[in-house]
Amino acid sequence: VQLVESGGGLVQPGGSLRLSCAASGFTFSRYHMNWYRQAPGKERELVAAITDAGGRTNYADSVKGRFTISRDNTKNTVYLQMNSLKPEDTAVYYCNALRGVVVTQEYWGQGTQVTVSS
Repeated sequence: VQLVESGGGLVQPGGSLRLSCAASGFTFSRYHMNWYRQAPGKERELVAAITDAGGRTNYADSVKGRFTISRDNTKNTVYLQMNSLKPEDTAVYYCNALRGVVVTQEYWGQGTQVTVSS
């Protein structure tokens, strides 16, 4: 099983980045997909979520209206489009795959650094 994030980097405030997470080794279309982030000295937080078929999405209040999560089940890839980036968006962003409620299966990527700075 692999989740490989890409697309992170250094961007100026107000700029945009698009993160990608390529999945392999499991049935991607059966898993809800999530993006988390963790800033230095802070707990990991859920940023955005999308259901297995992509019909529903959910966002943290801090990113609503600026970030968009999407997925392509034909490419086994989930995306996070980040616009109007702020310095407080600086963090390591992690891709997460989750299936089940009582008994869960969960996978994590290695993370990609996003730095918003002038």
